[in-house]
Amino acid sequence: MHQKPSVSLIRATSYEREALRESLVTLLEPFGGMAAFVKKGDRVLLKPNLLTGSRPTKECTTRVELVYEVAQMVIEVGGKPFLGDSPAFGSAKGVALANGYHPVLQELNLPISEFHGKRYQIVNESFNHLLLSKEVMEADVVINLPKVKSHSQLTLTLGVKNLFGCVPGKMKAWWHMEAGKDANRFGEMLVETARAINPNLTILDGIIGHEGNGPSGGEPRPLGILAAASDVFALDRAMVEILNVSPHQVPTVAASQRLGVCPELAAIEFPQLSPDLLKIEDWRLPDKLMPIDFAMPRVIKSTFKHLYIRFLKEPMSAYGKR
Repeated sequence: MHQKPSVSLIRATSYEREALRESLVTLLEPFGGMAAFVKKGDRVLLKPNLLTGSRPTKECTTRVELVYEVAQMVIEVGGKPFLGDSPAFGSAKGVALANGYHPVLQELNLPISEFHGKRYQIVNESFNHLLLSKEVMEADVVINLPKVKSHSQLTLTLGVKNLFGCVPGKMKAWWHMEAGKDANRFGEMLVETARAINPNLTILDGIIGHEGNGPSGGEPRPLGILAAASDVFALDRAMVEILNVSPHQVPTVAASQRLGVCPELAAIEFPQLSPDLLKIEDWRLPDKLMPIDFAMPRVIKSTFKHLYIRFLKEPMSAYGKR
């Protein structure tokens, strides 16, 4: 018999070390704890959301406290954790450091892997040129660590969208242009990415989310929720229920339903709290949705601006201050 997908949902209000550790132990209990996912000697990729280094207090990225506790749990069962992401701008290491990751990286001796260069190709007729980072595909275990956020292009960004960070940087811009004319196709591309990576475990940080004009222009919002599942599509389906957003409004969830990988809510098991006990009636979505294909000129403009500042403006301004 096919086992029902299971999503563990609990209340959690603190990033304080001991409290968070206790919450995570409770969260993973129904699955048999971290040992159910990680065996001795496994290379374990922790995939946080390292979106940006520019707003470190605004909850745009996965909290370092969560990464620390999950890494500790992996080490305790004999796994070898490493961090990785492919931010749209800047390096994973740069964004991690800007968000206060340095002490943790040092204390746990956590390597950071930049996803680029080496690529792994998946074969799917409509996305046969989808390239994924080899570092992700070759890890023994992938633990996906997204943040609950509103998103000005995709309504909400949850577990599935966080895995887009496993597509090497420049390919991301290409996909925004190639599939971005059509939100349905873009959603399907994200679902195919998530299917190919097939994370072993997703732990969603909803202790404090980011609402309004996300992924980085909104504001922090305490939700007091942690969620975990080995089925990332089931987890996202449960979360839209909690946030009171229709699945059709979220291209990734709608696409996972169309492609037949998203279980019905009634078919998901909730061993801890059920979504109706955690419902949030007034979660703020973006004021207006932006097109996904942040058209080519914008990409060129940002590149030009960067070069202009670096090579022309800064050296010139040095002459103006005599």
